[in-house]
Order: sequence, then C-alpha cells, then structure tokens
Amino acid sequence: MENKDEVQISPGDLIRVDAKVKEGGKERIQSFEGTIISIRGTGDSKTFTVRKIASGGIGVERIWPLNSPTISKIKVIKSRKQKKAKLFYIRGLAGKEATGKYL
Repeated sequence: MENKDEVQISPGDLIRVDAKVKEGGKERIQSFEGTIISIRGTGDSKTFTVRKIASGGIGVERIWPLNSPTISKIKVIKSRKQKKAKLFYIRGLAGKEATGKYL
C-alpha cells in the first residue's frame, strides 16, 4: 500500500485511486483507474485529473484535490515518461490509444 502523502505522481502515469463513497448510512471504497492527464496548483491546493475509458468507450475524467480526505490510497501502477505537462490530446484519441497503454 502506498500512502497518498508519500506517492510521487506525474502526467502520463497509470494510477489507481481508492476513494471513500458514502451511500446512505454506509461507507465503501471505490477504485478509479486511469491515466493522469494534468496536475495543477501548488501546496494544499494541488489537484490532479485522471481519465479512464469506461464501458462503451466513453471517456470519464475526474478531478481530485491531492489532500482530499475522501482519497484513502493512491497506487502508481505504471510510471511513464512524458514530454508534456498537460496531456489533453488524449481526449481526441480513440480505441487503444485513448486508454493510455501505448503512451
């Protein structure tokens, strides 16, 4: 397990974010696995955007504050070198290219 305070993330990395979700009176952990397409801000206001391809080929993006109490764990699955800081061009890709496996 990697603590979210100790993990080093960068654009292009394939990560899994475990977030706490409250439904009614119960609380569970839901995973969101995708590619980091941007990191913005500094210090406590730092946020990161993760994009994944959901069922049916629909692209889903989610933005989290890095210091959010709803995030229980961030795990880097695959670290990749990128030449750009913002990977917004991934939004225009389709198929296997859009999943981030070939970045």
